Amino acid sequence: MHRRLIAPGALAAASLLLAIPASAAGFQPGAPGIGDPYYPYYGNGGYDVSHYDLRLKYQPQSDELEGTATILARTTQDLSRFDLDFLLDVSEVRVNGAKAAFTTSGQHELVITPATPLPKGTPVTVVVRYSGVPSTKSAYGFTTWHRTPDGAVAADEPESAWWWFPSNDHPLDKATYDVSVAVPDGTQAISNGTLQSTSSKLGWTRYTWRSAKPQATYLATLAIGKFDITTGTTSAGIPVINAYSKDLGDNDGAARASVERTGEIVDWLTGYLGPYPFDSVGGYVPNTTTGYALETQTRVYYSPKQFASGSNTSVVVHELAHQWYGDDVSLKGWKDIWINEGFARYAQWLWSEHEGEGTTQELADYVYASHPADDAFWTVKPGDPGPDNQFDTAVYDRGALAVQALRDAVGDDAFFAILKGWPRDHAYGNASVADFQAYAEKVSGKPLAALFDTWLFQPSKPAASAARTAAVARAATAPVQPRSWKQIEATNFVHQG
Repeated sequence: MHRRLIAPGALAAASLLLAIPASAAGFQPGAPGIGDPYYPYYGNGGYDVSHYDLRLKYQPQSDELEGTATILARTTQDLSRFDLDFLLDVSEVRVNGAKAAFTTSGQHELVITPATPLPKGTPVTVVVRYSGVPSTKSAYGFTTWHRTPDGAVAADEPESAWWWFPSNDHPLDKATYDVSVAVPDGTQAISNGTLQSTSSKLGWTRYTWRSAKPQATYLATLAIGKFDITTGTTSAGIPVINAYSKDLGDNDGAARASVERTGEIVDWLTGYLGPYPFDSVGGYVPNTTTGYALETQTRVYYSPKQFASGSNTSVVVHELAHQWYGDDVSLKGWKDIWINEGFARYAQWLWSEHEGEGTTQELADYVYASHPADDAFWTVKPGDPGPDNQFDTAVYDRGALAVQALRDAVGDDAFFAILKGWPRDHAYGNASVADFQAYAEKVSGKPLAALFDTWLFQPSKPAASAARTAAVARAATAPVQPRSWKQIEATNFVHQG
């Protein structure tokens, strides 16, 4: 989706200008970034959020959004002031009931100074009242708020929250959510989790959604428009909620033929990844012009373009695999993106094998042979690709090759134990590539540092194993393209607009 480098100097200088002496010795401002080297000013320091309560009102005709965000947090330092990531117009901020001073800094920082400093370990309730027209707001030259003919959608990576709620916008600070949205009668509001209630009054209908498990800010989504909603359950009884814009046109049938298989695919994925980690699942297809899909937690976002060439269950497999790899276990830093994308792509390879359209090894051979040694594909390091290459094809395809190399190295028994054990042992937390390597070594009992370095961190084409070299030599030609490849290839740019 978005790839950018932010110059640290400008925002740091702006923050210094805003420094206000703390009223007690030792109290310091929270950092304007959580510490991610890819995105220095995403997230914030000094506190940890446990819950967001968002009460919103949205007018589709004018794109006007009004909101009150109640944020429950706890300070992690003696705090004189702190930032939230946000773009809309703020009218009032209260901290623990008292009015707080606020201003803005940089391109997306809301800087809040409470009436009295906050000691480390203090429970904090922050209330932000705000309004604005999200489609008129941009930061760093882009927007993640997408207008549709009958409403709007908030869904993007690595950020989308700034356009509709104030937050600590980094996956390291996961929280639970209540999202309550009032829209004109006849319009619907869809978000993550389970629908708690609907109510109508004076021409407005309010939809209230709850996400009861920790959720990263970029995985929170909001879709407003006129949808056809279908419901069902998986074999394990997990509610399935899918939604389709009523004006999808020629893409409607293919979208439904793909997304309506969500329950079946979740059942299949549990065999490899363990029990589904959340209390609902599903997807929605709004009438947007974007080209990507996104693993928004429990309620996957799909662009209609994903189905422009017909049904594509492979993209559904990819996004649902993320519910374990990326949502349940989230990355510690954006450089750890391989754990999300390499394994979601490998799930597509497993689905290909399940469907009889090419085995994981056939797909690995095909990808490996398709990129000669001098191809720039091999210069991208999936284990630390850099912000400009975070969603490069190599992170997906070379990333999946690394997963297959791990499987070859440890054997199927250990490999599938790793695949299923990882989301169980790190449930609802965050983890890095280094954490995954340590886990794989623990489960397999094998040293894997050289393998991880070769496949994830070297900017060159790894040598083929002796067995693979012999197999390719026997074939005398490049491996035949597996039948599933076109569907898989269609998701190569699944996170690009």
